[in-house]
Amino acid sequence: MIIKILGSGCPNCKKLEANVRQAVKELNIEAVIEKVENMQEIMAYGVMRLPAMVIDGQVKSMGKLLSSEEVKKYF
Repeated sequence: MIIKILGSGCPNCKKLEANVRQAVKELNIEAVIEKVENMQEIMAYGVMRLPAMVIDGQVKSMGKLLSSEEVKKYF
């Protein structure tokens, strides 16, 4: 599983990344977590609100800071 956190580096983006890492650890899932800050790459996903979470190429969430429990629902 490849999980991408799309964001500019703002506090909410960093918190989402931390929550995703926590959820992956708690569920003991094999996953690659990448942080994407390049605006052209972010726009290529059609994302207009940050932070956003992409799992295996599909946008699952945008414009919302998900808790680790909310992140788990997408796995």
